[in-house]
Amino acid sequence: MKNYTFLLLSIALLSITACKKKNPQLGEVPTQADAAFTYQPSASNANIIEFRAVSSDLQVVWDLGNGQTASGTEVSGIYPNAGTYTVKLSVFGSGGSASSTQDIIIDQTDPTLLDGPLFSALTGGSTGPGFRTWVIDSISSAHFGVGPDPTGAAGDFPEWWNAGPLAKAGVGMYDDKYTFYLNNFQYDMVNNGDVYVHNSLAGDFPGSYENLSDYTAPYLDQLNESWVVSEGVVDTILSVSGTSFLGMWTGYNDYKIIQYSDTSLSLSYKHHAGGFTWYLRLIPEGFVSSGGGGGGTSPTFDLPIDCELVQPSFVTFGNSTAIIVTNPDPTGINTSANVIETVHGNEVWSGFYVDLTTPLDFSINGVIALKVWAPTTGDFRFKVENSANTNDFVELDATVTVANTWQEIMVDFGAAGAASGVYDRFVMFPGYGVPNAGTFYVDDVIQQ
Repeated sequence: MKNYTFLLLSIALLSITACKKKNPQLGEVPTQADAAFTYQPSASNANIIEFRAVSSDLQVVWDLGNGQTASGTEVSGIYPNAGTYTVKLSVFGSGGSASSTQDIIIDQTDPTLLDGPLFSALTGGSTGPGFRTWVIDSISSAHFGVGPDPTGAAGDFPEWWNAGPLAKAGVGMYDDKYTFYLNNFQYDMVNNGDVYVHNSLAGDFPGSYENLSDYTAPYLDQLNESWVVSEGVVDTILSVSGTSFLGMWTGYNDYKIIQYSDTSLSLSYKHHAGGFTWYLRLIPEGFVSSGGGGGGTSPTFDLPIDCELVQPSFVTFGNSTAIIVTNPDPTGINTSANVIETVHGNEVWSGFYVDLTTPLDFSINGVIALKVWAPTTGDFRFKVENSANTNDFVELDATVTVANTWQEIMVDFGAAGAASGVYDRFVMFPGYGVPNAGTFYVDDVIQQ
């Protein structure tokens, strides 16, 4: 018996077998008879229809009437829901094209064709509500980002840049909602009046304006569109129809599924001019992710950070890590029980940050200091940033002069002219300028 789970994931691109084509004579115009086709239910399931084009000498394209298209002389289509579907076959020759249509009547709904794990994750499944609404996981790190195309050494990860929590607040993405329905594979994009588009495509959206490096644009909700999942030899692709899309518009609405579950959906997609791969992570509306949940607010903390009574959560970038651990070397100037351990990523700018409840005031205490245990000497970059506008920041470098022991380092943001009441994010770049710089320990981040 055929594996219907595989058939579900393939929806439209099912067992396509094309016959060899002969090129028609120059100038011949196909007729409607050339576009004729036959069909019959498959032997295994009445809701899986097998189609065959009468002509094998022309290029053929099918519109299967269920939101899917296919090519090839012989194709199959899945129709889980009862109803009437108009199937269209178009044939193309050197002299022109022709087409014909037939109505396919599906008598009964077959819920077994809707029970695949991916369908269930996207929509809640046939035993659930039959639809699920997704939002961007805006609070978690790397919910949005960009890397090279083809994929680089980091694999399916936005290694060039990835967004920290709420890094794109106010641009028109975080309030967008994407609903996938089982019934007729309907897709609704509700964007609350605006969307985020890549700066190179802003000219396609009248009324767009620059916002955090790209553009926010007026846009209507895209309702009653459709979605389809196509499984290839290597990749599984989720596509949405018309002018609907997910995340930031880059010219594509076909998305490679990197990972999925009932509570997360990680995607990558292309750039209209090539060279880039974009990344997007979604969670179901109302779900609280490890980072706090889409559309919420990021957990925040205040200086000093000593990792004892309060253990903050950190956002990492450049493939770094940052966790609270037992002090591996409780000697010298730091005998604290707990410290931050950060393993440097493969980028020269790798690091981590913490969001602050109250923006920093440099009018009296302009110095920020911390203790660091470093595997090598070198630069340690301090950065204060405005989380609402990440282009607004001040960076200063300190020097680690002794390796493999605790040392206090500091910089003076007050003397550098940093504004007060603006910067609510503190960013640390241990081993700045060196990829894979090793394991660092940080403690007692204070303002003085």
